[in-house]
Amino acid sequence: MKQIIPLFARLRKNFNLLKLLLVIGILPTICAFSLKRPLWQRPLWGFFAHKRINRLAVFTLPPEMFGFYKKNIDYISENAINADQRRYAFKQEAPRHFIDLDNYSDSVRKQLPGYSWKEAVDKVGEDSLYAHGIVPWHINSMKYQLTEAFRKKDVKRILSLSTDIGHYIADAHVPLHTTRNYNGQLSNQIGIHGFWESRLPEMFAENYDFFVGQATYEEFPQKRAWQTVTHANAALDSVLLFEKQLNSQFSEDKKFSFEEVNGVTTRVYSKEFSTKYHQMLKNQVERQMRASVKMIGDFWFTCWVDAGQPDLMPLKKYEPTKEEDEEEKTEKKQWLKRIFEVRKESDN
Repeated sequence: MKQIIPLFARLRKNFNLLKLLLVIGILPTICAFSLKRPLWQRPLWGFFAHKRINRLAVFTLPPEMFGFYKKNIDYISENAINADQRRYAFKQEAPRHFIDLDNYSDSVRKQLPGYSWKEAVDKVGEDSLYAHGIVPWHINSMKYQLTEAFRKKDVKRILSLSTDIGHYIADAHVPLHTTRNYNGQLSNQIGIHGFWESRLPEMFAENYDFFVGQATYEEFPQKRAWQTVTHANAALDSVLLFEKQLNSQFSEDKKFSFEEVNGVTTRVYSKEFSTKYHQMLKNQVERQMRASVKMIGDFWFTCWVDAGQPDLMPLKKYEPTKEEDEEEKTEKKQWLKRIFEVRKESDN
């Protein structure tokens, strides 16, 4: 996520800002225990984590890209949750965030990584693919779209696609985004989704080591996307098993506690339970966040290289017009109308 060590050193000093972002970051965890909540507030790495991951990825870029991305770092981080908000306005959006690998037989599952999207549609069927999630294929599709945006020097598209591909890549690193038991609803562990991807980062990310080095060129983007979801899925057993083991050691009043956020008393996983779970996972959340940051930087860099390494310095002058700002605000309001019902990854 960083490009030069001095820059990284300055960034690490600022990691106490995570505390200031707690109100934003803790929202998905709060929602995991809320009886009535807007559907758009489902966990999905948590607002805090998505924004932080996109921001850190900027610092993996080479000097030729860093100036442009650094100038737009607030846009790239603040809009990291756009893809989540769109899920209720566009029917095909939700499946882009996950893939339920356990819905496929072993034989089909082994073949899927080798299929292009067209081949997968021909062999599995488009309806089935969307029903079980398409995140690795969508990451690959986004890669080509971003490359084209760089080629055309389309600033709005570069920023929008960079932001969105970062979101999907981060989602692909979450073990609970690779299973139909996405919130522990099939194993009597409802709420584990927000626990793993929101509560733990909120509590421990300040101490994570986010130095992942410079972005490198990715020769096989789709293969990388599949390796990511496969690796995340391999971690699923420990995510579920360790929480279940801890459950047997904690009474209800010890597993949960109440914390005040913005004057509202909220039920959350207790610090003791969270700390022991985090220790059992042996920094799994940190590893997945680090991997997310590195992969996002790699994909941004790869798209730029494949586009012919266009000069981004003139693009730094771009400022959205008042009309463009208004158009974006109107579009986001439309996203939140929640036209479609999508699968929930909380207890409600």
